[in-house]
Amino acid sequence: MLANLLQDAFNLVDMYFVGKLSPSAIAAVSMSGIILGLIMTAVMGISLGTIALVSRAVGEKDIDKANEVVGQSLLLGLFITVIVTILGYLFAAPMLRALGAEEEVVIQGVSYIRIMCLGSVTIFLTILMFSALRGAGDPIIPMIILVISTLLNIILDPIMIFGLYGFPRLEVGGSALATVISRTVALVMVLWALVREKSIIKLRAKDLYPDFKTQGKIMRIGLFASIESVIIHLSGLLLMVFVAVWGTNTVAAYGIGMRLNMAVMIPVMGLGLASATLVGQNLGAKKANRAEKSGWLCTLFGVILMGSLSAFFFLFPRQIIAFFNDDLEVIAIGEQFIRWVAPTLAFIGLAIVLGRGLGGAGDTFHPMIFTAISLLIIRVLLAGWLPKQLGLIGIWIALASTNILHGTLVAIWFKVGKWKRKTI
Repeated sequence: MLANLLQDAFNLVDMYFVGKLSPSAIAAVSMSGIILGLIMTAVMGISLGTIALVSRAVGEKDIDKANEVVGQSLLLGLFITVIVTILGYLFAAPMLRALGAEEEVVIQGVSYIRIMCLGSVTIFLTILMFSALRGAGDPIIPMIILVISTLLNIILDPIMIFGLYGFPRLEVGGSALATVISRTVALVMVLWALVREKSIIKLRAKDLYPDFKTQGKIMRIGLFASIESVIIHLSGLLLMVFVAVWGTNTVAAYGIGMRLNMAVMIPVMGLGLASATLVGQNLGAKKANRAEKSGWLCTLFGVILMGSLSAFFFLFPRQIIAFFNDDLEVIAIGEQFIRWVAPTLAFIGLAIVLGRGLGGAGDTFHPMIFTAISLLIIRVLLAGWLPKQLGLIGIWIALASTNILHGTLVAIWFKVGKWKRKTI
């Protein structure tokens, strides 16, 4: 949880300093974030496949097998990086225009996306190596590294955005460059830890030769997780199109609201990673009932946490939005967003923690189906229809209602328990 809070601090720090520029700058980062999230879906799938295989191997006490997965995961990440860099660099502007961005937003967003794509190798490989460590039950190294890299990002952000101490003023592009530099430092540190035998698992030279059998297992598990991530971000892209119709200030308010939404989800994602690791290790040790108990216990903590955060958000929405931007229209729209979405955060916790638990068992297909039904089909239909009846508030209702549906569907399937018999 601490490591993931620090990881999301990259985004919150960017939003804070970019918010000092203009609403169009916030809109550029918000729209770019959705596009980059969509691009990163492949690595997120590999990440979950890595956790599932490493945790199962550790549960079976087969550390050599776990080390093989680490090496093959890194090779897959390198391959995907090449594709992402080319596509992101070439199609940044067309993707932003497809979202309905105004030209000022496009100009700023293109620099952000291109810099992030050029530095994607550091971001992707760091995520994958952190996932391997967490799958092995070793979250301490990622946390320590993220403390250092986040502090570096906080220092670099204002320097590169505003051009302090003789550096050129890069504005939105500066926030991307600060993030890439910080993630590069993180990658060097995690690779050093894995090579220098500071962890349960190791990165060994002999595991860096392509093993298509192991890569195939990672991809089979990760495929549906990647599709699920595509669905989530495609839903976000379509929702951004509906929001963009209402103007730049609405996009800025929505962007701040979604970043806050992501911020409160980060601790629950940590619990989700714990759930995936514990479910995988217990299944590897042939203790299916303890695997189920672990999933529900992580979920209980997640629901309590999200319920507390939702109450805080609901009570102080204006103050929270104003921290990022002082435009009165942005604050008013952001307050409306939070009032509707905050009460459903506990259901987001259900979907994340139990969904990751299912992934740790190797069952990524059913979470994908539930996500498609809730967030792509029903959410998009409601977001297209309700605003015609209720105005902008209809989009917020679409978000809130489908959060509830998503969490409920995942919880029911986890309770059914067919995932306990999953083989990988």
